[in-house]
Parts: sequence; structure tokens; C-alpha cells
Amino acid sequence: MSLEGIEFHTEESPQAILESTDASLTLKTTKGVVEDDGELEEKKEDKPDTYRTKKRKEEHVEECKQLEIEQENEMKKLEKFLFGSLCSPVEFGKQDDEELRDEIIEKSSILFFTDRSANSVLSVYENDVEFPENTDDEEGDRQRKPSRTYSFDDEDSDVKNGPAGPTLGRGYKDIEGIDDILRTNEDLVVKSSAKLLPGLLEYSRLVNANAEDPSSGPINSVQFHRNAQLLLTGRLDRKLTFFQIDGKRNTKIQSIFLEDCPVRKASFVPDGSQVIVAGRRKFFYSFDLVKVEVDKIGPLIGREERSLEVFEVSLDSKTIAFVGNEGYILLVSSRTKELIGTLKMNGTVRSLTFVNNGQHLLSSRGDGHVYHWDLRTRACFHKAVDEGCINGSVLCTSPNGILFAARSDSGIVNIYNREEFLGGKRKPIKTIENLTTKVDFMKFNNNIQILAISSTMKKTNLKLIHVPSFSVFSN
Repeated sequence: MSLEGIEFHTEESPQAILESTDASLTLKTTKGVVEDDGELEEKKEDKPDTYRTKKRKEEHVEECKQLEIEQENEMKKLEKFLFGSLCSPVEFGKQDDEELRDEIIEKSSILFFTDRSANSVLSVYENDVEFPENTDDEEGDRQRKPSRTYSFDDEDSDVKNGPAGPTLGRGYKDIEGIDDILRTNEDLVVKSSAKLLPGLLEYSRLVNANAEDPSSGPINSVQFHRNAQLLLTGRLDRKLTFFQIDGKRNTKIQSIFLEDCPVRKASFVPDGSQVIVAGRRKFFYSFDLVKVEVDKIGPLIGREERSLEVFEVSLDSKTIAFVGNEGYILLVSSRTKELIGTLKMNGTVRSLTFVNNGQHLLSSRGDGHVYHWDLRTRACFHKAVDEGCINGSVLCTSPNGILFAARSDSGIVNIYNREEFLGGKRKPIKTIENLTTKVDFMKFNNNIQILAISSTMKKTNLKLIHVPSFSVFSN
């Protein structure tokens, strides 16, 4: 065997010849081990193949990464096209001014939403949405003042027990920011000044408000908080439940169980700070939304009423009026929950309603007589009869106090102008005769365009009246 063809660098010097088990010879020098010609040639041939394979592998990885980036960009473009800026907000500082301006124009869908019932376009900004076409960005930012928004993320949360008697419901998903919903008194929706037209009322069916906690028994009270996002339900199974209404999920926020009080009526105080709950009991409950506390109040000192289920809260949130025994009306302070006075009328009190920001009170008795009370002097200053009422007059006033409606057990609803009624005009401005059974519920909406009347005697006995024309919507 030989080691021909081996060349040494000048700084190399041979040290030894080594023989391996396969009979090949290698030369050990000061620079390392030198192999024979065959092995060197194989090494030279293998090295380019390994390099090319590694290079192709790196190129393939780069192509995969580039393909993933392109697919991600395509998905983002698709999201922008489908959902606008809700899914891909503008990242300031990463785009040129022209690109940013074009993107804002494309994403202008976030600036508006359509109210189908009003058939108009409304802005989520407090100021006017009509800006000059050539307005600079800085000037536009000054003009556009966004209204308050709220966001909520679902997560598990522990619920604290209330005082003895009521307990908080368990086993549901809570929402981060629930305290903000319960404790805020601000409006969360944009109000429309559009006027409804008589005839056909356009509407859309949404997800049931209590879809996350349906009731197997009767629900006696349903009311929205003044922020229009929180809904309260009161049930005979002693549960008081709050839902966050968005029309899609309607998440259950909180549930309170009252061990000794089937809920006959539950109502938000107009300022939104608390809920008054009453049943066929000589006491009632107050749920403070700010402190998240439940208080049991009663029996009222000096009174022997066995039921406080019929009550109304004044528009200034200062007074609660309960229907008492033998024609008495009990006035209770909403702050101290103490009895502050009583009113006495002849006969049995059937209904109560406040007007003039809580300064006046209307009450009715079974024979159709309607009383007007001045709460500043605690005196009755007017009494008249609801025309055509034979038995069981129930009252409802419009938010501005101009109109009031009175119904009887025969299903007839009379609508009066209150000032004309006080002036001696007993003729109603409109009589609604679309229901033939006892009317149990009447309510004006906030802008006094709709009056809802219903009867529990039949499932389909619900009518909506277009107040400006005093006509019933055909659907």
C-alpha cells in the first residue's frame, strides 16, 4: 500500500502511518490525519451533494414561511372586506399618511350603524357626523368626539353571598366589567329622533332575553335599566335575574334567590341605583346596585298591611308609593326606606302612577274615580270619573306627563290629555277597543310614540298603539 498523491503544506510535518481495521492507511501529521486517495475522493464527491441538499432544504423552509405570510395577508384582507375595521384596527405609525387616510375611508363603517326601525343612519359620535370633505386629519379628530363605549370579556368569577334570606345564584359565566354595567347610570345607546309611521311596524326577532336561564314558571316583572343594556326579570320561583342584552348572546350576569318572597313585582329606581322587589308579603326587598347589597325592609312601622306587591317609584327616585289597606297609600323614602306619610282615599286603591317629576300622584279606585294628589301638601286637588269605566280602572302616564291612559276590566282603554282632564273635559281623546278581555299591562315608550297594552287572559292579547295617530299597528 502507498500514500501517493498526498501533498503537505509547508507548516505540516508527518508523524506516523496508521492502519485501520479495513486495511486502509492514514497518515497522521501535525495538522491532523490525512486519508488515502480513495477516501479523499469520496469525501470530495459527498461534500457537494450534502451542501446542495441542505441548501434545497433551507430554500423549501423559506418558501413555506413566505407562503404562510401570503396566506395570512390574504386572510387579513378577507377579514377587512367582510368585517371592516372591527377585526383589523388601524396601527398608527406603521403606515404612510396616504395609506392611513385611504384605510380610514375604507373602514368608515365603524363610524355609523343603521337603525332599521328609524330608517336612518346614526353616528356613535356625540357631535354631528357631517364633516367638510376637505377637513384635515387633526381638525377631524377635534370634531369627532367619541361617546363612551363598553367591552366585556367572559371569565369565571366567584359570587358573594348576600345577607341572610337572599342568596346569589351560582354556576354561571360572569363578565369582567359587570360592576360597570350595574353601577353606571349613563345611557349606552344612541337615541333616535325619527318618527314612526302608522300602519305596519317593522321589527326583527332576536334571541330570547333569558335564553341562558329560561323560567319554568310565570315571569311577573321585566324591565330595562336606564342604560338600555341591563335587563331585570322577577319570577314567582323567588329568583331575581339580570341579563346583559346585546341581541346575540344575552349573557346572564347575576341571579339572586329570595328565600321568603315570591316576586310579584320588581322595578328599577329611575336613577338606576337600586331595585325594589315586593311580593304578597308585609315586607319588601331593596337591592343596591352600587354596593351590591340586598336589604330586607319591613314591616313598616305603624302599618299592618299583609301585602306590598303593588307599588310605584317617583320619577325623581325619592319616593316609593305602596297600595295599602282600606284606601291608604303609603309613602316611603327610597333613601331611608322609612314611612314618611300616608294618603287616604274613599274605597279601595287599584292603581298608582307618578307625574310632574314626582310632585303629583294619580290614583284610581274600583269604581273608576281618578284622584290627583299634590305630594308637597299631601292633599287631593282633583277627582273625576274615567268615562265608561264600570269596574277596575288602572292608570298609566306618559313620560312627559301630558297623556295618561285608563283601562277597565272590560278591555277598553281610554287615553286622556291630563291638562284637559284637570280642566273639566271628561271626554277621552281616544278610546281603544281592540281587546275584549281584562287589560293587565299598559306602558308608554320613552319618546311617547308607542303605547303597549296586553292581557294575560290570552297568549296573543298584545296590541301596540301608534300614539301620534292613536291607531293600532296592523301587525
